[in-house]
Amino acid sequence: MVRNRKLGFVFQNFNLLPRTSAIDNVAMPLSYTARQLSDREARRRARELLTRVGLEDRLEHEPSQLSGGQQQRVAIARALVNRPALLFADEPTGNLDSHTSEDVLRMFHGLNQDDGLTIILVTHDPDVARSAKRVIHIRDGLIVDGAHGTARPASPAGAGAPA
Repeated sequence: MVRNRKLGFVFQNFNLLPRTSAIDNVAMPLSYTARQLSDREARRRARELLTRVGLEDRLEHEPSQLSGGQQQRVAIARALVNRPALLFADEPTGNLDSHTSEDVLRMFHGLNQDDGLTIILVTHDPDVARSAKRVIHIRDGLIVDGAHGTARPASPAGAGAPA
């Protein structure tokens, strides 16, 4: 119950339902909540999020009809549909080109800055890590650096990063 109401998850491999439209992929988690929304309200919320991630013209497209970056944006919208307080992102840029990765990181930055959403992002990519306010290094399951470090301002993806 807590997982669906308080936590959102974005995965490296998107985990979208293959023969399901973008709007239905995003609305799907709403059918598992205790506060059942009408189909109309669920689709309205899904449409609003898909518009926010720049996919208002792809609502009825299935994953196979979308690029990797578009699929990841559908996955992000799906993770946000229950309005979580915490978003976990597991290598969310791992299957994306550098330009699309920057777009996704800018989107995360905006969600954090504008909506106050806390995002825990796991990555092996130092360029992705540099976009975070705080970096914690883990090696062999142990925190080796950053556990009690000071937060630093995050720069939107690409700003200040080497080309």
